[in-house]
Amino acid sequence: MIDNTLKLWYLPTGEEITTLGGHTDWVTSVAIAPDGQTAVSTSDDKTLKVWDLVKETELATLTGHSEAVNAVAISPDSQTAVSASGDNTLKLWDLATGWELATLRGHSFRVNAVAITPDGKTAVSASSNHTLKLWDLATVSEGVNLQGHGLCVKAVAITPDGKTAVSASGDKTLKLWDVARGWELATLKGHSSWVNGVAIIPDGKTAISASGDNTLKWWDLATGWQIATLRGHTDSVTSVAIAPDGKTAVSASEDTTVKLWDLSTGAEIVTLRGHSREVNGVAITPDGKRAISGSEDTTLKLWDLATGAEIVTLRGHSREVNGVAITPDGKRAISGSEDTTLKLWDLATGAEIVTLRGHSREVNGVAITPDGKRAVSASEDTTLKLWDLATGAEIVTLRGHSREVKGVAITPDGKRAISASEDKTLKLWDLATGEMLATFTGDGAIASCAVAADGVTVVGGAWLGRVYFLRLEGLRG
Repeated sequence: MIDNTLKLWYLPTGEEITTLGGHTDWVTSVAIAPDGQTAVSTSDDKTLKVWDLVKETELATLTGHSEAVNAVAISPDSQTAVSASGDNTLKLWDLATGWELATLRGHSFRVNAVAITPDGKTAVSASSNHTLKLWDLATVSEGVNLQGHGLCVKAVAITPDGKTAVSASGDKTLKLWDVARGWELATLKGHSSWVNGVAIIPDGKTAISASGDNTLKWWDLATGWQIATLRGHTDSVTSVAIAPDGKTAVSASEDTTVKLWDLSTGAEIVTLRGHSREVNGVAITPDGKRAISGSEDTTLKLWDLATGAEIVTLRGHSREVNGVAITPDGKRAISGSEDTTLKLWDLATGAEIVTLRGHSREVNGVAITPDGKRAVSASEDTTLKLWDLATGAEIVTLRGHSREVKGVAITPDGKRAISASEDKTLKLWDLATGEMLATFTGDGAIASCAVAADGVTVVGGAWLGRVYFLRLEGLRG
């Protein structure tokens, strides 16, 4: 039931402290000031409300928008806030007085989201027409108009230094982004169909993209220039993985093959044949000597990359294999399938170790913790599950999404996970307790997510072409 209220909770016990009432329509978002003493809520009733979290009282109602207020961001000094509205504007507010300081005009469609840079000088807003705008809060002027992707962001990857992100989209392009500021650095054009996946070379200087135009492209991330086009597949390239030494790439395709590429020349080394239907994904062992592929033919295959020979076929799933991940020691792999199960495999023998049962619909993705002891699966049944890989037992079910979970990523310390869902949210989870720590809501289904090596930066890619940048600093866990 929608009751138009906010609730203040005591997190150590989960107890409700109080209910903050006053809005006359849906509460759309809430932000807490860095000082922890003030919160600002936004509502479909066209207002914002400022709350004293110590006294648990309303301090002010901020009026001025002519349509629903969708989001709000508070400055690092807790003195001002910026609101985003369906009336196509943003407003800058003085939180001490409740006065409107300025109206930021420039968007031609509803403004769905807003963020303020850590130095408090700049705001970035996102609108329904796939654009972002950069605002100077000192002069209250529009700085730069940031155009995002025009269609679904299929995949995102982050360079090892955490400074740059690469997004792959159905609009046939890739984009390079400054992670710290969320600025677009370059658009990489060249593919003639959807870009399905992207992988970054370990030195962070180049990337390989996989496309529905049957090719892969090799990009220089410093210049945005295309180094080479890798041709050979006869159908859509679904995914790509890079060997740890950065010297070779492995691609998977709907043409039923896997190909190994030499990244010093861009030449095809060998074609790995054996699957009878399209190959959905591929992963490389940490030593770079083997690869494992998952296919629509219900099998996985383990390949020797030195010879191109098939080592073993892993049989057991009854439906399409959607994803596969390899443990850090390279000894085991875990696969997720449309048959609702995951399977843990011994890569030395090709034997199935255990079947992980519990999901009620297909498994879309799986990620393994850095210590190799646990895995997190994402499912169409709206849940994630945390698994003990030593026993195959389900540790906990992570509930909170209202629609299909499309992807999952784990922080480098193995303590938290990020999930991306069709319900328009990214959620942060504590893997020790199974607790949901935070929710970020976008303006469209979110299809992919990645966590930077620093464990602090998250990038999410949405169906509407958005790329979201989140910082995990300050969140519990």
